[in-house]
Amino acid sequence: MHHPPESVDPVRLGAYFALIEVTSLLRHAIEQQLREAADLSFVQFQILARLDLHSPTGSHRMTDLADAIVHSRSGLTYQAGLLEKAGLVTRTPTPDDERGTTVTITDAGRALLAEIMPGHTEVVSRLLFEPLSHTDAETLAALLAPVRDHMRSTPPRSAAPRRRRGARPSR
Repeated sequence: MHHPPESVDPVRLGAYFALIEVTSLLRHAIEQQLREAADLSFVQFQILARLDLHSPTGSHRMTDLADAIVHSRSGLTYQAGLLEKAGLVTRTPTPDDERGTTVTITDAGRALLAEIMPGHTEVVSRLLFEPLSHTDAETLAALLAPVRDHMRSTPPRSAAPRRRRGARPSR
């Protein structure tokens, strides 16, 4: 039995489109700043920032990193390879998992991140936080945290089995 779609609440629809537009505009500005400042992609910046700011050792397993920044494993492997060629990270086998890879930020990666972070912070502050009071920013964080947590409550994408190339999805 097919149920008709529920009518869309115009307030929720407006909030959804505003969130998508704000996210797109902010990401575009950040990507432009990163390209001009360091010739980095947004994903490369996320890798460096996650390693430097969210890991006491400066290291993460590639799979965990892919889940954290919501990027495909193959795409992350490619981006980490570019960062490795530039001397900004190293990749080594994960000690407790022979199939796993650990990526670690280098001193050069930390130095580059420190160099570009003021410009990054300026873009985010100017575009996202300038029109908001401190209380508004606290409210925004409080509103987004449970949504993020709800979305993160499902198993990470890395837990899903990999589909072989050319394999047809089962029905």
